[in-house]
Amino acid sequence: MKAGQWDPQNKKVVINDIPIPEPDKDQFLVKIKSASLCHSDLMGLARGHGATVTMGHEGAGIIEKIHPSAEEKGFKVGDAIGFNYFIGVCYECDGCQIHNQRCENTDLPICQGFHVNGFFQEYVLVDYHNAVVLPPEIDVKRASPLFCAGITAFNCIDSCELQPGQWIAIVGCGGLGQYGVQYAKAMGCNVIGVDISDESLESAKEYGADAVFNSRTQADTYVEEIRKLSGKGVHAAAVFSGAIAAFEGAIPLLRTNGLLMIVGIAHEPLKINTLDLITGRYRIKADSTSVPQRMPKAVAFTAKHNIQPSVDFRKIEDLPAMVEDMKNGKARRRQVVTFD
Repeated sequence: MKAGQWDPQNKKVVINDIPIPEPDKDQFLVKIKSASLCHSDLMGLARGHGATVTMGHEGAGIIEKIHPSAEEKGFKVGDAIGFNYFIGVCYECDGCQIHNQRCENTDLPICQGFHVNGFFQEYVLVDYHNAVVLPPEIDVKRASPLFCAGITAFNCIDSCELQPGQWIAIVGCGGLGQYGVQYAKAMGCNVIGVDISDESLESAKEYGADAVFNSRTQADTYVEEIRKLSGKGVHAAAVFSGAIAAFEGAIPLLRTNGLLMIVGIAHEPLKINTLDLITGRYRIKADSTSVPQRMPKAVAFTAKHNIQPSVDFRKIEDLPAMVEDMKNGKARRRQVVTFD
């Protein structure tokens, strides 16, 4: 079968033919219908040693085979499923109720697409703990972005615990932010998009944002305008960008005791004024893809409200070009590889 892999010795993305794997304990063999490129995948490309592994941690497909140990777990051959990507963990300890990376019963959680083969290949292995059956409203051929970007965005907006009619700023309106706008609108919030890209802001408007602001070209006015529009500041600002400037620019948008929701991964430590926190200037929370136990709620909400990302469909042979486009900031939609 064909697989899109990272060759760390030669530092390039390659398309190889590799054997179809056999499911082991707790695993399904899944025929991939969609696998999508996430910005996090680029972090794995910094690896210059070790084995060549298949990239990709966003996937959806059809169960082809079930290991006996994974039978009678609520799945059957032919089911369309989406799945998380942390394996080699217990899924049961206190740490695994928060994030599988915090598993207390393993020294090194394994991440598919980084440490071992991921989902840019025709057939993949999926641990049943990580899987959820897709409702008929969700098309498996475009479902893969939901299983990192989408679930992350849902968890973050849901964890803001806003009431209908309250205001939220989506800071960073790329792929994750586009999901964030849709989820926030579906939850009844008033949504403001903030970005430095007019193209991303236009997408945010198409997905229902009530107002959008370019924090670069409107640098002198956008904070005051947002505070005026929202009454006295937004109730929450969800930062989907990893840029330090995005976090620093989100705080002035908040009203007293507003919530700074951290989603993007910053490459430097954030500077926090502790006096602001203890006197209620604002609060801080963070969220992520989290654990498989939280996936059903996100999937059901997505199906009920017909939330869809903007995608470009590609072939596996396009993966090297997809990676270069993402590196160079040219990918404006989720890049989804489909297998016939």
